[in-house]
Amino acid sequence: MNMAPQLVGYPALELENLHKSFGKAEIIRGVDLSVAAGERHAIIGPNGAGKSTLFNLITARFPATEGKVRLHGTDLAGMAPYEINRLGLSRSFQITNIFPRMSVFENVRCALLWSMGYKYSFWKIVSRSRALTEAAEDILDQINLLNRRELPAGVLSYAEQRALEIGITIAGGADVIMLDEPTAGMSHSETDYIVDLIRKVTENKTLIMVEHDMGVVFGLADRISVLVYGEIIASGTPEDVRADPKVQEAYLGAALEEEH
Repeated sequence: MNMAPQLVGYPALELENLHKSFGKAEIIRGVDLSVAAGERHAIIGPNGAGKSTLFNLITARFPATEGKVRLHGTDLAGMAPYEINRLGLSRSFQITNIFPRMSVFENVRCALLWSMGYKYSFWKIVSRSRALTEAAEDILDQINLLNRRELPAGVLSYAEQRALEIGITIAGGADVIMLDEPTAGMSHSETDYIVDLIRKVTENKTLIMVEHDMGVVFGLADRISVLVYGEIIASGTPEDVRADPKVQEAYLGAALEEEH
């Protein structure tokens, strides 16, 4: 894949004066954010703050009204989502995105095809490729689903389906991984499973996640940004954000109360 090298400490993702309006409704209002390569960065905020809209702007599902998005210094203006993916950024969604009738193995193998050089070579028989099979099995091993490889993906438990989606997200070799509420709707044991998985598969990668579970956020993130009504009101270490009076007033105090 055509990816920029990830140099720890240098910006992997930069947002500059990013705005998004839908008609007269301004949803994202001048966001500036820099995420260092190798950092685990959480974006938190109340419902309706614009977190998913921000993800969609970064990945070009929505065009920005104003501002810039840069990936490893490359301006992403005018690029399609698949082009951004090929530059090294991959994301998951709030709603699980898998092929339920295909096997677990086939889901991961499909996600590997472009990065392993198959592209539009429709005449190749992928089942005969030892390298492709081994790469898919390696990912399945990483996400603890190797023993489920032949099952239809749709029969997996919810947590296993989320794990599979994370496997699909990392399969293309992206070095910037964006996860949108990866533990939403999970039990405590399922959440622990997914958090351990995220920690393992994003090692030496840049992670940007939207998450409501404050235990997950404070357990995983190196830095946290708080988005409220389309603006970042605070950004810093978990300790700094937890202690920030603006954050306590606008969001975090209520969110922490909900956890108990």
